[in-house]
Amino acid sequence: MFRAILLFAMLAALMPAARALDGIASDWRMIGQGEMRWFGFQLYDARLWAPPAGWSADGAYALELRYARDIPAQRLVQASIEEMQRLGSADDARLARWKLELERVFPDVRSGDVIHGLHLPQRGAEFYHQGKLTGRIDDVEFARAFFAIWLDPRTREPALRASLLGAG
Repeated sequence: MFRAILLFAMLAALMPAARALDGIASDWRMIGQGEMRWFGFQLYDARLWAPPAGWSADGAYALELRYARDIPAQRLVQASIEEMQRLGSADDARLARWKLELERVFPDVRSGDVIHGLHLPQRGAEFYHQGKLTGRIDDVEFARAFFAIWLDPRTREPALRASLLGAG
């Protein structure tokens, strides 16, 4: 009985990812997971999903963020732009365009909400909130810069990166 309950709980935890990636990534597997904290407060849990062949920065993959607190969309957008700028991803004009795109696809999040970012090789990125598509940004450079926030070796959170990549 305990095993059945545990199995049900594990499947329920994976359902948001399966819904967001349904039809695109039904056979993908979780590469790694970690937790993001800021001054001791948990912001979100993160998971990295990839096809059976494994994760590649240039390949298809998905980053799942399950938020532990309410965060307005504008704060998510601003934090993303600041990190892309810190990593030297683009000039001010391009960052301004990307900010407008992020404002279009990012919702306010509440504690427990899940956002999936899907990296689409040679296309850009798609974003899902609670399993529903919120938008696509067809810009390869944007996608590279956005996912670098977590996956670039120069990330602010190297321990989270290592955990996402299965090394932590």
